[in-house]
Amino acid sequence: MSKQNNLHEEQVSWPVDEIDVQATLTRPMGGGPFPAIAMVAGSGPTDRNWNSPLIPGTNGSAALLAQVLTNQNFITLRYDKRASGPHVRENMPRLLGKISMQSHQEELAGGVHLLATRPDVDPKRLFALTSSEGCIHALNYQLQVMDFPFAGLILTGAPARSIGEVARGQIAAQLAAVPGGDALLAAYDAAMADFAAERPVTVDESLPETLRMVIGAVTAPHNLPFARELWVTNPIQLAASITVPLLVIIGKKDVQVDWQIDGSRWETLAKERNNITLVYPDKANHVLKHEARPREQLSPAEITNSYSAEGTVLDPQVAETITAWLSTYR
Repeated sequence: MSKQNNLHEEQVSWPVDEIDVQATLTRPMGGGPFPAIAMVAGSGPTDRNWNSPLIPGTNGSAALLAQVLTNQNFITLRYDKRASGPHVRENMPRLLGKISMQSHQEELAGGVHLLATRPDVDPKRLFALTSSEGCIHALNYQLQVMDFPFAGLILTGAPARSIGEVARGQIAAQLAAVPGGDALLAAYDAAMADFAAERPVTVDESLPETLRMVIGAVTAPHNLPFARELWVTNPIQLAASITVPLLVIIGKKDVQVDWQIDGSRWETLAKERNNITLVYPDKANHVLKHEARPREQLSPAEITNSYSAEGTVLDPQVAETITAWLSTYR
């Protein structure tokens, strides 16, 4: 256990199918009971700190958020999905063909149970704080949980479309400037239609290498059945059945989830429900870091590669929004 500023930090774990989920718990000084927050990472091999081996740097947003929130008298828990973090190589052979929406929910459920059964946690004040794809797993948990439901969910970088639709929008935008882009997009669509329908997928060799890699990644046997489930799941449909308060944050410098396209769909749902608060921080990127540079002057690669760069900081508006929304539960 280590002590940082006004908080304690300890390493904890819980088993899912005989593989331990590794996590870091931070708690304020004092006896509590405190409200607690389970932090759910985004897609791919993103770890407990919201760092990815696919993106340079180790200055992860989740670790920074944990310190902010613990200093506001919340206990936080952030965990490595079993297919991420330092144990991924030893875990993957045992996970082949077993990663699914259900397995992601079980990883989260184990963490929530660990929190809720601690004497220093108030089980009636449990919250989720998610990044990107993580919103799907937290929403699924909330819809299926029996014992320890969340009192509220904070969904950051939260798509209002299926991952397949988000990916297609990004690909279509890139191909719009490429000669023959319409034909390439049609070939991509044909492959992904076969994938969604569980038919054999044939990859058109005329497609650019990056698109062939996308198709290959989602159709790889070790990514199934999860990749197919994720590809077609629409978060907005899940959120429509949630009754507890939701805070949805999409930064205007987010190049993965669009604050106008996705935001408009969240706004449509918010008009039908009274439990959704929407905030679009002016200078926050997808991982809630402050991005002062004008978006129109930056390529998506430049913004993405700065996600975990040394010296990058949480966007102040994001931190203020989250702490203000949670302030009534401290």
